[in-house]
Amino acid sequence: MKHTVVVCLLSCLLVPRPSSGSTDAVLVWNENAGRAAIAACTSPFGNGPAEARLYAITHVAIHDALNAIDRRSRPYAYDANVDVPASADAAVAAAAHAALVGVIAQLQESPACVAAGIASADADYASALAAIPAGSERTAGIQVGEVAAAAILSLRASDGASTLQLLDFDYVEGTSPGEFRFVPGTNFAFAPGLGDITPFVLESSSQFRANPPYDVRSKKYAADYNEIKALGGDGITTSSARTAEQTEIGLFWIESAPLSWNRLARSVSDAAGLDPWENARLFGLLNLALADGYIGSWETKFHYNFWRPVTAIHEGDADGNSATDGDPSWTPLQFTYPMPDHDSAHAVEGGAAAEVLRQFFGTDRVSFSACSLSLTAGSRCNDATPVVRSYSTFSQAAIENALSRVLIGIHFRHGVEEGVEHGRKIAQRAANLYLRPVHD
Repeated sequence: MKHTVVVCLLSCLLVPRPSSGSTDAVLVWNENAGRAAIAACTSPFGNGPAEARLYAITHVAIHDALNAIDRRSRPYAYDANVDVPASADAAVAAAAHAALVGVIAQLQESPACVAAGIASADADYASALAAIPAGSERTAGIQVGEVAAAAILSLRASDGASTLQLLDFDYVEGTSPGEFRFVPGTNFAFAPGLGDITPFVLESSSQFRANPPYDVRSKKYAADYNEIKALGGDGITTSSARTAEQTEIGLFWIESAPLSWNRLARSVSDAAGLDPWENARLFGLLNLALADGYIGSWETKFHYNFWRPVTAIHEGDADGNSATDGDPSWTPLQFTYPMPDHDSAHAVEGGAAAEVLRQFFGTDRVSFSACSLSLTAGSRCNDATPVVRSYSTFSQAAIENALSRVLIGIHFRHGVEEGVEHGRKIAQRAANLYLRPVHD
């Protein structure tokens, strides 16, 4: 499929160099994980759910390894106490490396992508160990890190991810107004069974299922339809009323949600001066919530099976709503992903991430800036003069992230608004029940 080839080529071209300058091993390995995900072709434009799972398993391993050395919060998979001096940096490096290699080896990407991802993790591991003095503490740290990684890898071994069918060419398309059809340029649905994967923090993938999409004959549906029809066009085949800033917002947030929200969280952590144990808990919660955000959203998507805007607009004259004029040539700014519209998984991810950050820091009002890898060349994070967008609250970024999907023409407003709320509920459960400080 040509889109997969483009994704892999872009992923290889956009591998960023280390930029945080942090000496905190947790932040370093969070950045290393993003680099490995890009090398493995799951990011910044690839398989977001697989990327989120990769980060969740990696950060659980890191969290549990550190807390085996000094128990500050409750473990997730590996419950132990190390009774000899052990290097925390070695434990983090070994846990992250073993987890990354273990998960990347199971990816359904091309063998070249898998090999590149593993090579990226191996190179970062060799560099990390070279900076830690040899001796019994390094040896003990490596041991605890590897055991912590083995614990979470074993726990997730039968979660259904490794056998998930990614491209379902036999998925039965709908025929009635509002029912999902294959999007232009594809003849399959992407990963209909993703919602059946065992969640990390949810009781079930349907626990916080979003409210249903609007009836296609309703006034609310017509309002959403006409909004995205006016704003979401590519500006070439289809005219668009987007402003220049709205176009920038749309392109800015196209990149992988797990990649962007982890990068954003690193900048907030740096500014707050968190220590490795605090970072282990923060990034553990963040990535557990992000992983379940995809699982929960996919369950919602294929439960409602609602059509994407591009299909809706092409079929607008036959949907039974007199307020929705069809346009068979309408083309969105961004290629529409081949799964149902409602709710937006990208919006779920933003809602989940913002809520984890709000819960962790005890406030929504934190100012920060962010860059992106999905803008045009010269404006990206790893360019000399990247475009930077600034925010005064976590929720402000989450809302902009969500509405970007309307601006690029791939999700209705109702689907993104429901997605943000869906993500918040998942994050609240994660923060309230998992990795709790031991003094709680």
